[in-house]
Amino acid sequence: MAHYIDGFVLPVPKKNIAAYVRLAKKASKIWREHGALEYRECVGDDLAVKFGVTFPKAIQPKPGETVVFAYIVYKSRAHRDQVNAKVMKDPRISKMCDPKNMPFDCARMIYGGFKTLVAA
Repeated sequence: MAHYIDGFVLPVPKKNIAAYVRLAKKASKIWREHGALEYRECVGDDLAVKFGVTFPKAIQPKPGETVVFAYIVYKSRAHRDQVNAKVMKDPRISKMCDPKNMPFDCARMIYGGFKTLVAA
């Protein structure tokens, strides 16, 4: 079965990584409780590649920021829509998502939904 993926790339101040991890752990639990198959949050490690458009070039982190790549796996786009509708109604999410108290700048997050082409 080809899965559906929500993907995210965002700049996070290095000083806020611990706070980001706490937020991500809570969010992962909520998404999984509502049916997401997999939830991953990954921090940049080897970003100085010599080809293509690098994540830092695309996201343009400010000094002191790093890049986080995250993705959530669903059965299908319809399943994603169902899970996200439940997540957005979950009071724990609204409690966590105060735009004035986030460990990253939400306005600079890159997001999209993706159909799987190859799964090996």
